[in-house]
Amino acid sequence: MSRRAAAALTLSTLRFFWTSPQGPEPDGTGYRGFYYHFLDMQTGRRAWRCELSTIDSALLLAGALAAAAYFDAVVAEEQEIRMLADALYRRADWKWAQNQGATVTHGWTPEGGFIKYRWEGYDEALLLYILGLGSPTHPLPESSYAAWTSTYRWESCYGYDYLYAGPLFTHQLSHAWIDFRGIQDAFMREKGIDYFENSRRATYLQQCYATMNPRKFEGYGECCWGITASEGPGPATLKLNGIVREFYDYVGRGVPYGPDDGTLAPWAVAASLPFAPEIVLEALDFCIHQAKLKEFNRYGFKAAFNPTHPGEPGNPYGWWVSPWHFGINQGPIVLMIENYLTDLVWRLMRGCPYIITGLRRAGFEGGWLGQSPPA
Repeated sequence: MSRRAAAALTLSTLRFFWTSPQGPEPDGTGYRGFYYHFLDMQTGRRAWRCELSTIDSALLLAGALAAAAYFDAVVAEEQEIRMLADALYRRADWKWAQNQGATVTHGWTPEGGFIKYRWEGYDEALLLYILGLGSPTHPLPESSYAAWTSTYRWESCYGYDYLYAGPLFTHQLSHAWIDFRGIQDAFMREKGIDYFENSRRATYLQQCYATMNPRKFEGYGECCWGITASEGPGPATLKLNGIVREFYDYVGRGVPYGPDDGTLAPWAVAASLPFAPEIVLEALDFCIHQAKLKEFNRYGFKAAFNPTHPGEPGNPYGWWVSPWHFGINQGPIVLMIENYLTDLVWRLMRGCPYIITGLRRAGFEGGWLGQSPPA
């Protein structure tokens, strides 16, 4: 794709999000600068009765800021990209999303108001809090970040000491945008590592868990791992080789405590590439050449597979393979491969003043960020 074609596509996307309906009405596109989790691809308005999603809006805004950093030419189209990305970011009302609480809520609906769940416990919300702290218009208070980190769980498992989060994707999504190598907040300074090292340990823990295979699923091994939030072959209960197995549909599968029904997600392996290429490349080789997970797929890997579940009779794999592709899976693959090869997205975001402000307000220091300026 040429730069001009990419700029045109980016600009049309940003124009849509800037001009689409923002308001409390149930059929809008967003509200308070945030967007609904799912939008109708024909009308651009809220699909089903889904929630205004703070984390999905954060991912969207991070992408807009990355695009603004990339399209830096002094031409009208790229200047408008930068202007719209900046305006979209400035419109998000992070303080409102707290709903007068210490942490940020998961979202809001016109019918029921704020969702009762909040971003607490280590997860992909690391990006959300940094974006919220960096806002020049409606920032989160610094106390919100401290409230979030106070809910962390530091654990020791299979010989690895790490900040716990079960699904593998939670150790990846924030890292797709922000280079956490060598920078530390107060929590990580106390532990003597950084979030990048934590994700490396979480990746190795996935491999270790699959090698140990405590639930004795088919296929698990040194080169066959990757447990994360994904769809699966259930809901179903089958008796296989004398063992009654319960299979789930979409669920937040995780290591080491589960849930785990034998379902693996190759995209989550690929998105771990910057953390541990020495084991990820071997696992990808297995997925491609032994499990043949690309052979019948136009868009690379399907969302998930389960070697324990037989799948539908006559399927070409001999086990269950998801029939679907999901954009939320495909995006991290592209971003993390690029970061592994060139550091491109990390380099773009290291120059974003909002990211720098958010990191410093969260207490990050060291590495490429340097020391925080005096208050």
